Amino acid sequence: MLGASNAILWEFSANGVVLVGDVRGRYKFGDQDRIKIETPFATTVYVVKVSSDQLVLQELSGSKLEFTRVRERQL
Repeated sequence: MLGASNAILWEFSANGVVLVGDVRGRYKFGDQDRIKIETPFATTVYVVKVSSDQLVLQELSGSKLEFTRVRERQL
């Protein structure tokens, strides 16, 4: 979530680790387009929607997180 004054970078690694700012957690995909993200502070289940470089995580309660992929620069 970059671009806002309170932006936080979320980094999803292929090994199931997620880094939210400086907080490390785990993620796991489930059925019905769902993902569970566990951090030391909370466990949340989202419905996942991916389109090109856009990722939307929507809580079952309705609130949404919207992301745009940030690609690493090649040196």
